Amino acid sequence: MTKYVLTAIIAFSFMLPVHGQSWIPVDKSPMDQIYYPVDYPSKKIRGTSEPLRMRVIYSRPAKNNRKIFNSDIVPYGKVWRLGANEATEIQFFATATIGSKKIPAGRYTLYCIPTEKEWTFIVNKDTDAWGAFNYDAAKDVVRTSVPVEELKDPIEFLTIDFEKSGSTVNLAIEWDQKKASLPINF
Repeated sequence: MTKYVLTAIIAFSFMLPVHGQSWIPVDKSPMDQIYYPVDYPSKKIRGTSEPLRMRVIYSRPAKNNRKIFNSDIVPYGKVWRLGANEATEIQFFATATIGSKKIPAGRYTLYCIPTEKEWTFIVNKDTDAWGAFNYDAAKDVVRTSVPVEELKDPIEFLTIDFEKSGSTVNLAIEWDQKKASLPINF
């Protein structure tokens, strides 16, 4: 019996906070990730998935009744990290084609230069970047521009998703009343 009580006391002591320990607060822009095929991990477990093609990791800021585009938050004509905090990361698990450029499998940073009518997407070799503060155009792998769509209803949180269109997968970014879709082929 004493052995069980001692084990319980030791186990419980590991659950107590350490005096003076400070935890990192919850971020206002939580990090999220999206796979293509969508919901890949659970489909993989069930054995019903096509091969993993790509994954995007990004932070999801909220609109919070603010003006988003052409503002201090996302200025037009400047490189944007496509989210908040760390720059958005895209990982290809197979060779991808954006525009006419083949991109080898690997990790990259995904940036964007938004304007009112089009967004220029940038795939860059520099990874693990905070924001776009040290963005280096010399490390660009590809740049391609796509038209912007106006949405009827505002989207509160920046959302990145994949939309299949024939043999193309569109990386769709929606926030506020804007949507831009980057075509990617495998």
